[in-house]
Amino acid sequence: MKVPRPGTVITIESYKHDGTRHRTWDKTLVLHNGRRLIGGNDRVLVTEADGRQWITREPAICTFTRGDWFNTIAMLREDGVYYYCNLGSPFRWKNGVLTYIDYDLDVKVYPDFTYVVLDEDEFEENRRRMGYPDAVVRHVYQGLRRLKQLIHHRKGPFQPGYVEKWFARYLAHLSGVDRDSLPRT
Repeated sequence: MKVPRPGTVITIESYKHDGTRHRTWDKTLVLHNGRRLIGGNDRVLVTEADGRQWITREPAICTFTRGDWFNTIAMLREDGVYYYCNLGSPFRWKNGVLTYIDYDLDVKVYPDFTYVVLDEDEFEENRRRMGYPDAVVRHVYQGLRRLKQLIHHRKGPFQPGYVEKWFARYLAHLSGVDRDSLPRT
């Protein structure tokens, strides 16, 4: 899988198991492309499957780790860092766009690292309706367990200073650069 260099702007698309598009983020700046793909964005256009569009309200640091069945979006707000974690397939590149399958379950993590698992009913409904294979269901639940461990032990994107470090790098990339003129893949 060829990953774009840091400083490149990419699009992120999530799909549902049946192949329908779920959500698109139009611009994310690649900050790192090793075992983890780390990106930053702020006030980006998000397009929902039904065509509705909205603009994100705060800067975010997104982390996609190779092989993990989840990704994290750390949102920097005035009262702290909030995380929105999507349970989904490992990311792939499709025609120069980062893609993954969203498997409904989400975890919202608060600045004090308490968290809540969201959309369990949606997961069960789509599991039946779209016929998620047993292997996919196992991967999703293993991803949820791993995600909870990382939160509990403050590892990966939850470790102290992680978000601040990558946000500083995001700002450094943007300083003196017109965001709209950055290269896309």
